[in-house]
Amino acid sequence: MTMNRSLITATRFMCQYGINKAWLIVAGLFISLNVQAQKIEIGAGLGGMLYKGDVSPALNPQFYRPATSLFFRYNATRSFSIRGVGSIGGIRGDDQASRDPFQQARNYSFRTNINEIEVDFEYNFLNYKALPKAKNWTPYVFGGIGLCRFSNSVIRVGGVVTYPLGVGVKYEIKRPWSVGVEFGTRFTRNDYLDGLGDATFGTALTKVTQGNPALNDSYTYTAITLSYTFYRIFCP
Repeated sequence: MTMNRSLITATRFMCQYGINKAWLIVAGLFISLNVQAQKIEIGAGLGGMLYKGDVSPALNPQFYRPATSLFFRYNATRSFSIRGVGSIGGIRGDDQASRDPFQQARNYSFRTNINEIEVDFEYNFLNYKALPKAKNWTPYVFGGIGLCRFSNSVIRVGGVVTYPLGVGVKYEIKRPWSVGVEFGTRFTRNDYLDGLGDATFGTALTKVTQGNPALNDSYTYTAITLSYTFYRIFCP
């Protein structure tokens, strides 16, 4: 009889121990998920793109075209983040806006549609703290690599690797919402975003009708951003 009671007591102890251990594991996983959730951020940007190349050797605000983007950001640490971005926009240029007589004689204009994806690495100059009453804001720099798909009247469908580089500022207005402003340039090794490369766009090969092969095309993307950080995961 005593042996049976001891066996029952031991069994109950083991069951209770197993239940407590299971709860600890679940609690640990839940805490881990919450910590990871605070690192996840999604957002969107609205702004415009501006071209620099043969038709516009310097950035000209009159060629500004609207653009928009969606992004996913993983805040690995308070200082470093990894971001994936998808953007849609366009660039344009017109020789008639130039004071260069050669460009005016060439009289070339273009519009190019752009779809791009990129992966950036960001560095925050100030710590972005996941605390309830923290006033989070920070300037940051970013750089990465991307792929741009473009089309214009000369190049129907083209693809080029881009090298994004830029700066920004973000501010957490009211947790979990943040706003920001960002300026970045997409550098390329391509001279056909404007449809005007080292070849001519006309039938005669002259210095007036061809582009400058030493000047690769690039474009900027300036945007106001809005993002949401997943500070909390609800247990099902």
